[in-house]
Amino acid sequence: MRAGLNVLVVSDTHGLLALAQQADVVLHAGDVGKPEILAALQEATPGEVHAIRGNVDRAAPLNALPETLLLELGGVWVYLLHDLNGFDLVPEVAGVQVVISGHTHQPKLEQRGGVLYLNPGSVGPRRFRLPVACAWLHIRGGQITAEPVTLEV
Repeated sequence: MRAGLNVLVVSDTHGLLALAQQADVVLHAGDVGKPEILAALQEATPGEVHAIRGNVDRAAPLNALPETLLLELGGVWVYLLHDLNGFDLVPEVAGVQVVISGHTHQPKLEQRGGVLYLNPGSVGPRRFRLPVACAWLHIRGGQITAEPVTLEV
């Protein structure tokens, strides 16, 4: 087994997915769209799949997904929520190093107060002129590198 983790971060799939076979872990930041997506991600990914509920995930079984999720991955604390407007903690105080959100379909990567904020964008159907996008988190020895990915579809 290689050292570290390659974490695929997706959001707003609305029924689509990408790159899961290369991931050690998949994090889905909501708007799964169809229950079959989680099953397909589980089947395609050799490791764990973690997902939260987005605003379109209203019907069973997707409405049973948690609204937020706090995970430790490779010594790094990661917090997932779909919409940053629903933020319910102070990451610096909670020891969170990465905050992952979705909802806007706009890829965004920024550092604030020592915390990495990542919105992978959407791997679902293209909206407006926004790219079809996702991101990788590479975690090695407690260090985090984020790699945004624009998909040509």
